[in-house]
Amino acid sequence: MRSMCRKSEAMLLLACLSLLALALLGPALAQPAHYHEFADQRVLWGLPFAMDVLSNLPFALAGAAGAWCLARLPAGALPEDRAMAALFFGGLLLTAAVSSWYHWQPDDAGLAADRCGMAVAFAGLLGLAAAGRVSARAGGALGLAVLVLAPVSVQVWLATGNVWPWAVLQFGGMGLVVWFMLLRPRDAASEIRWSLVILAYAAAKLLEANDHLVYELSREMVSGHTLKHVTAALAAWPVVAAIAARGKSRQNAAGLPTGRRSYQ
Repeated sequence: MRSMCRKSEAMLLLACLSLLALALLGPALAQPAHYHEFADQRVLWGLPFAMDVLSNLPFALAGAAGAWCLARLPAGALPEDRAMAALFFGGLLLTAAVSSWYHWQPDDAGLAADRCGMAVAFAGLLGLAAAGRVSARAGGALGLAVLVLAPVSVQVWLATGNVWPWAVLQFGGMGLVVWFMLLRPRDAASEIRWSLVILAYAAAKLLEANDHLVYELSREMVSGHTLKHVTAALAAWPVVAAIAARGKSRQNAAGLPTGRRSYQ
């Protein structure tokens, strides 16, 4: 079992080094010139870009719900993953704030802050995935690496206009999650349903890419980017559900009579 863990850790290290090389040596990629020109520019209740601003609320709800479930975990539950879970839920709350700020007045400075907020949540998510399928040590290391390198990739974009490193980090990171799904979970009883996370993420990216088309098809009722926020927030709920289930199983186990063993 230990040899399998070490093999998975070595493979993860190799994959991360390959992604780093791709980010450093890959072709320069410019951000689209009209990136900030979102489809839905309506002003509602005096709020500019109102729907894109308000649709960040689900991030805050997911982050708050996750933090509440994490705080209710009994002492000793989820010891390896608690830091990564806290990082993820804190990142969701931060994302809700900075993304709302960015969409209030879209520009490069706001987008940089938005991406840095996303990076915190992304670091926690990847850390949780690695901890659940590889090892606690791998989860902590991967989460810390993303937490450091993601802001660096954002700074590279601000300084050079090259968004390639950020794209490699984002899509390469989700590629790692897909690979993790092929590995045996370390604790099947409290496993996060990563297939739902990936599905929600893919749907969010599709909606983001078709912002104007969705707005036209909906007869200017809702844009693709607004729905992207809501769908991306849905990716957090499998994590929240897993944390809540872990807390419930620990509480049930703690309530068993003395001398009776739990097989949960």
